[in-house]
Amino acid sequence: MEKTCSLLVHFDKGTPALANEIKEALEGSDDAAKIDAMKKAVMLLLNGETLPQLFITIVRYVLPSEDHTVQKLLLHYLEIIEKTDSKGKILPEMILICQNLRNNLQHPNEYIRGVTLRFLCRLNETEIIEPLIPSILANLEHRHPYIRRNAILAVMAIYKLPQGEQLLIDAPEMIEKVLSTEADQSAKRNAFLMLFTCAQERAVNYLLTHVDRVSEWGELLQMVVLELIRKVCRANKGEKGKYIKIIISLLNVPSAAVIYECAGTLVSLSSAPTAIKAAANTYCQLLLSQSDNNVKLIVLDRLNELKVSHREVMVDMIMDVLRALSSPNHDIRRKTLDIVLDLITPRNINEVVLTLKKEVVKTQSGELEKDGEYRQMLIQAIHSCAIKFPEVASTVVHLLMDFLGDSNVASAMDVAVFVREIIETNPKLRVSIITRLLDTFYQIRSARVCSCALWIISEYCLSLSEVESGISTIKQCLGDLPFYKASEEGNADDSSKKSQQVNSITVSSKRPAILADGTYATQSAASETAFSPPAVVNTTLTSGNLRSLLLTGDFFLGAVVACTLTKLVLRLSEVQPSKSEVNKASTLVLLIIVSMLQLGQSSFLPHPIDNDSNDRIVLCIRLLCNPREEIKKIWLQSCRESFVQMLADKQLRETEELKAKAQVSHAQPDDLIDFYHLKSRKGMSQLELEDEVQDDLKRATGEFIKEGDDANKLNRILQLTGFSDPVYAEAYVTVNHYDIVLDVTVINRTKETLQNLCLELATMGDLKLVERPQNYTLAPESSKQIKANIKVSSTETGVIFGNIVYETSNVMERTVIVLNDIHIDIMDYISPAVCSDAAFRTMWAEFEWENKVAVNTVIQDEKEFLDHIIKSTNMKCLTAPSALEGDCGFLAANLYAKSVFGEDALVNLSIEKQGDGKLSGYIRIRSKTQGIALSLGDKITLKQKGGV
Repeated sequence: MEKTCSLLVHFDKGTPALANEIKEALEGSDDAAKIDAMKKAVMLLLNGETLPQLFITIVRYVLPSEDHTVQKLLLHYLEIIEKTDSKGKILPEMILICQNLRNNLQHPNEYIRGVTLRFLCRLNETEIIEPLIPSILANLEHRHPYIRRNAILAVMAIYKLPQGEQLLIDAPEMIEKVLSTEADQSAKRNAFLMLFTCAQERAVNYLLTHVDRVSEWGELLQMVVLELIRKVCRANKGEKGKYIKIIISLLNVPSAAVIYECAGTLVSLSSAPTAIKAAANTYCQLLLSQSDNNVKLIVLDRLNELKVSHREVMVDMIMDVLRALSSPNHDIRRKTLDIVLDLITPRNINEVVLTLKKEVVKTQSGELEKDGEYRQMLIQAIHSCAIKFPEVASTVVHLLMDFLGDSNVASAMDVAVFVREIIETNPKLRVSIITRLLDTFYQIRSARVCSCALWIISEYCLSLSEVESGISTIKQCLGDLPFYKASEEGNADDSSKKSQQVNSITVSSKRPAILADGTYATQSAASETAFSPPAVVNTTLTSGNLRSLLLTGDFFLGAVVACTLTKLVLRLSEVQPSKSEVNKASTLVLLIIVSMLQLGQSSFLPHPIDNDSNDRIVLCIRLLCNPREEIKKIWLQSCRESFVQMLADKQLRETEELKAKAQVSHAQPDDLIDFYHLKSRKGMSQLELEDEVQDDLKRATGEFIKEGDDANKLNRILQLTGFSDPVYAEAYVTVNHYDIVLDVTVINRTKETLQNLCLELATMGDLKLVERPQNYTLAPESSKQIKANIKVSSTETGVIFGNIVYETSNVMERTVIVLNDIHIDIMDYISPAVCSDAAFRTMWAEFEWENKVAVNTVIQDEKEFLDHIIKSTNMKCLTAPSALEGDCGFLAANLYAKSVFGEDALVNLSIEKQGDGKLSGYIRIRSKTQGIALSLGDKITLKQKGGV
């Protein structure tokens, strides 16, 4: 069995000092050598050595020493050594120690007295303590506070021993007298703690007697008072009214630690709006007054808890919470915005958006290094506000559109996505958004943002003037044609051949062109290009943004430009009555598209155009040359309908998430309901009345009913031994966030008394046993409850194994019963979570651990297999339901979950139905840590067959 000790120091036993060497050093007169020898002796004892031969030497040569360090190490030594024999009786040589301890307790030096009193707090042998009690009590009246405070702790430790009440019968009364006369705050705190621990009624009486002076007490004593209040109110809820007054009076003390504890105590004891508002105010004050970022994060966690349970109170505090955005730390800002976004109501939305707009403007200064990242968070927050309350969109959308050209691509992309959603959900803003977008389009420097902006232009330019402005804007951003000089190619003949080849691919026949006098002439795209004035290729930022991006070889953007221009021409044919104008625009667009193809297939760029982009651009040319009505309908209507469906799916997912977060309360039909208006209100304060109302409401709605039912608890009971074993054991496993509690029931099924019965456990994986269960004696056919705590440090599958060891009076040998293994499931530590597609892709690219699991299942339906994996892994499917519809033989979906340790688990499922009806493919798991990737892979391998 391990013994508790105050000194835990690593010591290398590779070359242990010999006992004789230590003995020689102790017998010498050099204090430094004695100190070194005592340290070696203590370390050897801690590592399992006995060294019985040193005891007499230490008594003779170390006890008389006046050196303080030697005396301190002596007390450590005395704490470690065995003081009793195998039968539990005190060893005779310990009598020698008693006299030394008595002398120390009467020593003129305060330090020697103090450390000796602290040593007595860790001594459990009453035979040694009993003769020292008069000296201990005498130190309660010593002039020095250091000695008095340690004497009080020694009295408390002795009183808590099994025979302590017989040794110190009137200890609580003595300590109460000390408390009334003590001036030192630390000693006063120890005295009150002793009463709180050993004589709670006396502590309560003292508190209520001095209730008006509690706010003047020291910080340490006030913390113990709050702990006492929590304990008393949990035991007797009817008396919490008088204690809440004390807590509220402590909210104004200068100590930040005290007011933080006050707020937490207030929330745990009362649900009255007045009390919750006082606690929230306190947290908001701490949020602004404390400079430590860790403190701010902890306070934000407390505010988040209040938001969940008391949202109506927190709504009024939203502007106070927003003031935390003044912190330069991004984690604090992110948590603040998360809290605020859940508290938005029609009453405060305008104030919140105004504050967020001011913060966005501040980020334009560029003074801080991470302004772009903060701006991105603000844009996402404003986006969320505008979706919930569309009426505020008009006040922010134009401000945010200034950031479409932001150097931070992620921030600019968020603005583009925001504008795309707002223009669909707010038809009244369409004209102003399109006008502003066309005016600022030239500022955009990112290909991704350009692609999104071009899609908006193609879908929402509806009037004649808007369509013409859209085509004109894109043409200006592309610059003059062609995109390169023919002479810049290595060989002019090769250039001519390539141009002809492009024309033969893209335009198979000649087409009419409109001349200056309005007549028609036959002209090929090649001739138009040939007669175009030569343009100097310019890739600087002063040229058109689309031109600069195209000349870097980004032909995906080129395909987007071609599709946008094609849509605009198709829409122009619907709103422009003049066919000649439509043909003129179509000719211009064809010229632009063919020029992009020429650029892509020339040797001017290091990489030619990719096949996908080439096919897309060629499709645009064919559609412009032969616009059929059914194709026009797909391009001009179906794209918008798909986008509207995507927004509807997104809204549906958010609604489902809100429903899942909502607390589901159930009340039993026969539950007692107290009627507030029929209660006696005599002697009750307003706060107590509010609290009664809130308790009644919670009781009536079933909020006091715990979610878990008895049926679920039975599923967590594991049988550890067989029914025929002499000792039957079963464990109830409780999995908390950071630890596992095993509540083991051990039953003696024999007719004999089992002695020294011990539950020995060991772990495999990232599990650590916190403490070892002690030995027990079990009467015949009796049972015992044994608890074991196991610390969990990461999300990983672990195994707990062990055995039960006991002795009987008949058999001297120890009997060992091997226990069944307890497997800790990774599913207990991960829960479904939601993240954006962009965040998922970012994490997928960053995470280095990947586990690839081949699909091997008897399930033949793709959707059924996906549902089975989701259920087995406790993950959330991020892929929209509309994207999973249909029967094409392929399915790809992204799953996401988060562990209690904050670890992210990403899963990509890609499967295909083979000709024989079986499914094939892979499930790829990525995470930042190896444990979660491997454990989740093992779980999927085990569960994916469907029948397991």
